[in-house]
Amino acid sequence: MTAVVEATVGSPWRGRHARTTVGVFSLAFLFAFEALAVATVMPDVAAELDGLRWYAVAFAAPLAAGVVALAASGPQVDRLGPGPALRLGLVVFCAGVVIAGLAPNMPVFVLGRLVHGYGGGVLGVALYVVIAQAYPEAMRPRVFAVLTTAWVLPALVGPVLAAQVAEQVGWRWVFLGVPVVAVAAWLLVADAPSRPGSARAGEGRMRWALAVAIGVLAVSVGGQQVVDGWPLLVAAGLLAVVVGGRRVLPTGAWSLRGGLPAVLGSRAAIGTAMAAAEVYVPLLLVLRRDVTLPEAGWVLTVGAVTWSAGAVLAARWRALADQPGRVRLGALLLGVGIAGFATVSLAGVPLAVVVAAWGVAGLGIGMAFSTLSVLALATAAAGEEGRTSSALQLNDYLANSVGVALGGVVFAAFADSAPATAATWLVLAAAAVAVLALVPATRLRG
Repeated sequence: MTAVVEATVGSPWRGRHARTTVGVFSLAFLFAFEALAVATVMPDVAAELDGLRWYAVAFAAPLAAGVVALAASGPQVDRLGPGPALRLGLVVFCAGVVIAGLAPNMPVFVLGRLVHGYGGGVLGVALYVVIAQAYPEAMRPRVFAVLTTAWVLPALVGPVLAAQVAEQVGWRWVFLGVPVVAVAAWLLVADAPSRPGSARAGEGRMRWALAVAIGVLAVSVGGQQVVDGWPLLVAAGLLAVVVGGRRVLPTGAWSLRGGLPAVLGSRAAIGTAMAAAEVYVPLLLVLRRDVTLPEAGWVLTVGAVTWSAGAVLAARWRALADQPGRVRLGALLLGVGIAGFATVSLAGVPLAVVVAAWGVAGLGIGMAFSTLSVLALATAAAGEEGRTSSALQLNDYLANSVGVALGGVVFAAFADSAPATAATWLVLAAAAVAVLALVPATRLRG
């Protein structure tokens, strides 16, 4: 039966789906290039703007803004269709990266990250709804594999190109060049299907989303330990995230029971583990192995390429046909790979082993993440794909932003005395979070 189903699914690159697939690919390419480039040049940004203590905040800021964007855009996309959200998201996204590229100091840089994070959140919901509206359910695993594959080209050239640009003309041009890629992406995605629905508006969600975003930033800023009473600020931020998060997500979203809650729990742990570890990959390579930024960029490239390979295997390899099973396998590989990368701090471990370990981590999240996206859309009622996509990505943002922000609390405490040691322990903690994903993954339904 599996062979018959695979034979009749068809290719998203052919026929009436071809142009939409090109648009989806190009938009994912934009996300990938920006994310990998920023991760590569952040050590230079922190050094020039004297903002090492704000290192983790710069990563948490777009996640916090994305929470608000996701809460606002989910019901709107269902009601108006994804087309308007794609246009708005691209404009805001580009405005944010320009602000970051022109920033005279770290607070303005973080502001730019907030703006571009809002645009990215709007784009994320719209893109998932395009997939839900344009493709039959049987084809969606291959489309999500396309999304992940879109990371390959920027993964091959993005980090290295970003590092070279930073060394030759300065890190600012890494950000200021992103709008060029955005224009090309928009020209290709402009004709994507956009079918309005009749979903209910999300009354009250916005104020709770704002509370969550403020909570994330409170944890991040308080974690820098430069304001009086910072422990209270961190505690208040965490409380806002927990209370607000329960209001912006579907009822029972954190129960971990079968269906969407199990998907959300698995995604939260897997995504947080990868995000929390990736923040410190270039930093550890520079501090522990004295590599250059271009060389550190190649390590991020390895992880991105294997991430794509994992998604392709999940969509096409019959041995991985069991969806819950491949999520569990992916979580395990992710945990092992992240823990293996932490050996970068052991002088006796060859650098090749460290790089290979990061590749294993990428393979694991590639298998799990695209599968969880398919499982989430399968739970959505007709006309409510936007709400489900919003819930999925809101949960990702909540978990990832809190994970990165809490990591920033620990890192800031040792940023002046032992930054490499703190970063190593944070990477090991991320590996443990990946293994914890096995708990909700046992309740997934294929």
